[in-house]
Amino acid sequence: MPSFRLVGPVPPESPVILSVPHAGRDYPAALMAALRAPPAALRTLEDRHVDAVALAARGRETALMQDVPRAWIDLNRAEDERDPLLDEGARAAPLSAKVRAGLGLVPRRTSAAGELWYGRLSAAEVEKRIADAHRPYHDALARVLAATRARFGVAVLVDVHSMPPIAGSRARIVIGDRFGRSAAVRYVARVAGAIGATSIPYAVNTPYAGGHILDRHGDPARDVHAVQIEIDRSLYLDRRLDAPSVDLPAVATLLRAVVDALTDEALGAGLAQAAE
Repeated sequence: MPSFRLVGPVPPESPVILSVPHAGRDYPAALMAALRAPPAALRTLEDRHVDAVALAARGRETALMQDVPRAWIDLNRAEDERDPLLDEGARAAPLSAKVRAGLGLVPRRTSAAGELWYGRLSAAEVEKRIADAHRPYHDALARVLAATRARFGVAVLVDVHSMPPIAGSRARIVIGDRFGRSAAVRYVARVAGAIGATSIPYAVNTPYAGGHILDRHGDPARDVHAVQIEIDRSLYLDRRLDAPSVDLPAVATLLRAVVDALTDEALGAGLAQAAE
């Protein structure tokens, strides 16, 4: 069984591609058997039901949606971001801040629940997860983006995530572009414009600037642009931040406006290139 869904045609019919890497809820039996923390702890790792937002917003865009959960393997970490406190195949150092916090390629702990697993993972087990779930998603995303650029002269990736409410901040949506490295300024400006047309406060790159997906697939010099969108879960989930609320369609409409703005920008850029 594939670890992800590819929704829509290839070659794509739109220059904008959607990616939803953290909403997977298909928990393998082996994962649940190894779980030391309460099962509810794994939900805090999910971008809970943000796939429903992306699907409701999607028009003709091609989308990739991971079904295997982040607790099994995190697509927004590089293959070498392995935690030596969990993974027998991990290198000793240097470690990123995320890995040191227990949020590496295979998450080890959460701040609320503490340690997640009874035991350590063998190198072979982690390498199998990489081969079965991590690498296929990234390979497919790279192929879709290449096909998009070949057709339109440009490709724009929207990597859709959700976040808990940010303590001490008014921002309910965070736009990430790796501080300008993963997308041209004009695309981030169009996203900001679409969100700014609403009453929803937003921030750029603080506290979420994007991760491995943007680093790996964003290449503005080759007209492949990647932007991360983090949506406050309280905007579309119930008070328990568990089930979709009646507000989900409004958030999907906002994401649709973001996609439309990026499509307009991309098609304008593609026409300009064709005229040169």
